[in-house]
Amino acid sequence: MNVLVYSGPEVLQTSLTRSISLLRSFLLPNYTVQPITSQSLSSQPWSETCALLVFPAFQEQPSFSSSVSNLIRSYVENGGALLGIRSTIKKSKGGSLGLSSSLAGLTLGSSSEYSLRFTDKSSGSNVYCTFLAGGDQNGRTVSIKSDSQGDLQGLVTIIEDGTFTDVDENAAETQVLARYSEGDKTDIAGVKVRIGEGRGAFWSVDIDAPVNVGDNGAEQKRRKLFQDTLRSLGLKLSSEEGSATPILPQFLTSAPSKHKVINQILKELSVQTPGTLKDESDTFSFHEASSASELLHSARSSSTSNPQATKEIIVYTEGKLPPSSETPLFNIEQYYTTLDDVRKEAGCKAEAYSWGIGEVLLYGEVVTSTQTMLDKNHGILCTFPPPLLSLASQQTSGRGRGGNTWVSPSGCLQFSLLLRASLSELSAAKLVFIQYLFGLAVVEACRNEQILGEKLGEKVRLKWPNDVYAIMDDGSKKKIGGVLVHTSFMGGTVYIVIGAGLNVLNEPPIASLSQLIPSSENSSHKLTMEKTAATIMATFESMWDKFLAHRGSFDPFLDLYLERWLHSDQRVTITSVTPHRSVRIVGITDHGLLRTIPERGGHEFIDLQPDGNSFDLMSGLIMTKS
Repeated sequence: MNVLVYSGPEVLQTSLTRSISLLRSFLLPNYTVQPITSQSLSSQPWSETCALLVFPAFQEQPSFSSSVSNLIRSYVENGGALLGIRSTIKKSKGGSLGLSSSLAGLTLGSSSEYSLRFTDKSSGSNVYCTFLAGGDQNGRTVSIKSDSQGDLQGLVTIIEDGTFTDVDENAAETQVLARYSEGDKTDIAGVKVRIGEGRGAFWSVDIDAPVNVGDNGAEQKRRKLFQDTLRSLGLKLSSEEGSATPILPQFLTSAPSKHKVINQILKELSVQTPGTLKDESDTFSFHEASSASELLHSARSSSTSNPQATKEIIVYTEGKLPPSSETPLFNIEQYYTTLDDVRKEAGCKAEAYSWGIGEVLLYGEVVTSTQTMLDKNHGILCTFPPPLLSLASQQTSGRGRGGNTWVSPSGCLQFSLLLRASLSELSAAKLVFIQYLFGLAVVEACRNEQILGEKLGEKVRLKWPNDVYAIMDDGSKKKIGGVLVHTSFMGGTVYIVIGAGLNVLNEPPIASLSQLIPSSENSSHKLTMEKTAATIMATFESMWDKFLAHRGSFDPFLDLYLERWLHSDQRVTITSVTPHRSVRIVGITDHGLLRTIPERGGHEFIDLQPDGNSFDLMSGLIMTKS
């Protein structure tokens, strides 16, 4: 889920920087915190994955287009959350939110006098939000107080009359967050209100600005007040605010039945243990298994997280595996045991002198990015004998599609898979199907008894072009995974890195596979990260072999893919053309494009590129990615 911070030209840059930094310190890794422009608000499908929309302080009064205002309004009224800094609100007469009086200088009949308007459908009344514009130099110092935190000094109110008046504090839909005082005058500094099915928190003071008056504990109280505001809006905060996550050593292992392959791999890489391999983006230091305890203790004791540091790799040869005490978040022995079982079930080949997908594992509890370590290091990419599964329990710099980040809170399975194929058996024109094939493998694996089983697994579906969704008990569709494919070419060979993230055991608000299991079955249904990873690998290997045998044709999988996706006969609007076109989705072409047909005015097909368009599932919109 994303926390989006508005970054239009009217925003005060100091407030934007402060807000993003503060939000990240409280919310990572549970949420991705990133800026969003007015253009992106109008053109990107942001609302589907937005947990909170934040407006920092403004230098100049914002002027949102009607389309942007309507999108924000729809997002909040239908269950979204909004946080406004240097903002005030009032409710039109007749409502029950407890904000019944006009603010000074606010004329409710004129849209130019307020920034956003929302409708509380339960009462039929309007909620008006006004952002208070001005630079930091225009502010004045005040003291604020909350019932839980006591006095704070040094917070700033920018605009005269930027207060909330005549608030009915007993109204169920209203919560006073804090008050501020100047002399004998006391006013409300922040409120939280319900707006339709959503909620909003509005502060007339700079709650994002540090307290710089030398008061003992005042800054900690301000940060705690900001945290409480986020919790009141339904966000789940990280357990250890501001603590660095050290990068930990990784373990290179093989399935016990493939006890000779690790030495073979070291020979191909031309490294020994101990030894070093310096690559384009990273330096890798290889160590014998006897060094594991010392290396782990040193790394866990570190108070810093340096993504540029040497990547430590502990090598286990002769089929030996690290004890579970060294990999407490991922039991490698259980993983290989399950992999052996599901490979037999899937009919995977068991060759004596090579290994299958998933039978060589590079695991790290905390890494920078499994994808970056493979596709940004040419030496590893081209010389590490495939297939290689690189898997992590947590990533500090995970990557998503189109330059997005992928957060990795506890319970998220994230990995990258290194493959290689000759262009004679897999032409460049067929590479687009790899993302479809792997997504299909993930969805099919979820139907295996090792994960959810056939009945519950039916709730896991594909969203074009590369996302995995879950249909929750209330019928809502939530993203739980995604696929990222990187390809490069050299001498008639294509090098493929498939990156994937799948929410397996995550707790709300992040949707995951575990939330599809009825509470009555939780104790008996043993969903684990190890079984999930192993089952996906075996399922994909059987599909991959068939894919290569058909020289990259997706025909053997097309019917199953269309059964497993969310879009059969779906009506959508293409906004990347003028005028917009209403079309119906009918399938995928031989070249991997999304095939649609107009609802009116023609029978010609309109085919769309997966890498040039973005699909807003909830709004039924296909638009050009910016």
